[in-house]
Amino acid sequence: MLDISRRTAFNEDHNAFRDQVRKFFAKELVPNLDRWEEEGVVDRNFWRACGDAGLLCPTVPAEYGGLGLDFGYNAVIDEELAYAGSSAGITLQSDIVADYIVNYGSNEQKAKYLPKMISGECITAIAMTEPGTGSDLQGIRTTAKRDGNHYVLNGSKTYITNGQNADLVIVVAKTEPDKGAKGMSLILVDAGTPGFKKGRNLDKIGQHSADTSELFFEDVRVPITNCLGEENQGFIYLMSQLPQERLGIAISAMGGAQRAFDEAVNFVKERKAFGKTVFDFQNTRFVLADLKAKLQVGWAHLDVCLKKHMAGELDAFEGAAAKLFHTELQWEVCDAALQLHGGAGYMNEYMIARLWRDARVTRIFGGTSEIMRELIGRSI
Repeated sequence: MLDISRRTAFNEDHNAFRDQVRKFFAKELVPNLDRWEEEGVVDRNFWRACGDAGLLCPTVPAEYGGLGLDFGYNAVIDEELAYAGSSAGITLQSDIVADYIVNYGSNEQKAKYLPKMISGECITAIAMTEPGTGSDLQGIRTTAKRDGNHYVLNGSKTYITNGQNADLVIVVAKTEPDKGAKGMSLILVDAGTPGFKKGRNLDKIGQHSADTSELFFEDVRVPITNCLGEENQGFIYLMSQLPQERLGIAISAMGGAQRAFDEAVNFVKERKAFGKTVFDFQNTRFVLADLKAKLQVGWAHLDVCLKKHMAGELDAFEGAAAKLFHTELQWEVCDAALQLHGGAGYMNEYMIARLWRDARVTRIFGGTSEIMRELIGRSI
């Protein structure tokens, strides 16, 4: 269980909410984790249950059916979900997609999608990455060309979280390809629209219960009114939302790292070797001491970032730094924790194996560690 006694970013209301989240996950999430890992997708029933419990899109204003809470509530959910060992895509819906629609959507778009996103009836995704384009969003090739009062979309996307379950996808496309980043727009595409097809559920190293898909768009016609925000402003919107996205990844990384550490501590205190517990060896205690110190620093830094973000002061460089530091720490902790498990750590029946597998991608999605260093370097 995550220790919140020394956290500085949360108040009593956050802590009471955390208690509700823990109880909900213990009942609705943990018993289903292994099955979802095998099936490669989270039940839609779980999404509806999250909606009923108020765990989806808590920051959405009350006028659209939301709770109108601060991002601290998202952070509580992110931490507890990661600590439980889950890669369910509800964080993408709450931390990323919801804000795009709240900040840039028309009144009609907000009224159409937000209430159903909050209830769990509508599952969403955002389609940026393409087979030949990763962190460099300016290189996307998917196009949305005007034809009367419609756009016609053509292109493909890959590695899209919630891709199989998605009822709505925000598609990043070039509306004026000759203008580069200045010709990029965000287009809303509903599942079932003719020409929009979902490919296979991709076979990943980890995060098996997070459905991750290829998406294909072949002459997909959507109304001009499906443009999210202003046409050709998509790149600006994406850059504006990245600090929160990367902070969300950092938050989940810390939750996963703490769970890995706790798993290692419990294991080495029970496992016997050469007539004593593995914990009794000085090397074990020193490894754990180093990790505990780094986790202590990590949680303190995360609280600073959270408070800055809730005050509207977290900039792009700080968001990149948080993503870099905490995902790299997550990998260090998970790898060391697995090593302390010995051969048992390589067995899928142990939680540490899942935590280790799931941690590998966090240094890649949301911008690779190398891209984060490049961004931070520009601020120096």
